[in-house]
Amino acid sequence: MLADSHAFAGFSTNDIAKARQFYAETLGLDVTDANGALNVHFAGGGMTLIYPKPNHVPASFTVLNFPVDDVAAAVDALTAAGVHFERYEGLEQDDRGIMHGPGPTIAWFTDPAGNILSVLEG
Repeated sequence: MLADSHAFAGFSTNDIAKARQFYAETLGLDVTDANGALNVHFAGGGMTLIYPKPNHVPASFTVLNFPVDDVAAAVDALTAAGVHFERYEGLEQDDRGIMHGPGPTIAWFTDPAGNILSVLEG
């Protein structure tokens, strides 16, 4: 029934202006306005809707993953753009916040509303 639908995910923010600046300027993504919300467009045609929510509470899990060829290079570039990478207790991460297994090499960061994002090799 939905096999041909162009589905998309969405999550909330408490400040659309800060979200727009972060996703468009800091991350360099294509961001368009959508009736008071934002559409963030990705390579390959996918998108995510970011919508305002006054009582926003960020999820305790990763809401958006960015596959990259080289996590270390992505972390360096994002750090230079002002992004801070998270360190989580109980995970073996290097001094830049990169976890090298088990699983994919990955590093987590948050947007201005506290939503958890990642860059991972993939």
